[in-house]
Amino acid sequence: MGGLAAAIIGMAAPAAAAPSGSDNAVQTIGQLRSQGYTVIVNRLGNTPLDQAEVVAVRQGQTYTHINAGQPVYGSQTNFATVQDNIVYVDVK
Repeated sequence: MGGLAAAIIGMAAPAAAAPSGSDNAVQTIGQLRSQGYTVIVNRLGNTPLDQAEVVAVRQGQTYTHINAGQPVYGSQTNFATVQDNIVYVDVK
């Protein structure tokens, strides 16, 4: 049951960042990116993005991957585990 509650709470976070009426699509996308989300935009029409309004913000998949490269400071390994959170923003 606790896992279900955590899943519901986790899904509510992007919705809280949804526009409050005055935000346009560019502002909403920027806000979500600044919160660490990977944003995928679904365009419903051909309105320029800076004039578009947000119709919905939906939680996407959360996934973990390994980012190999330079050694991690203070570690003997040359990789880091990175978690990405995806949200879908529908605009029109």
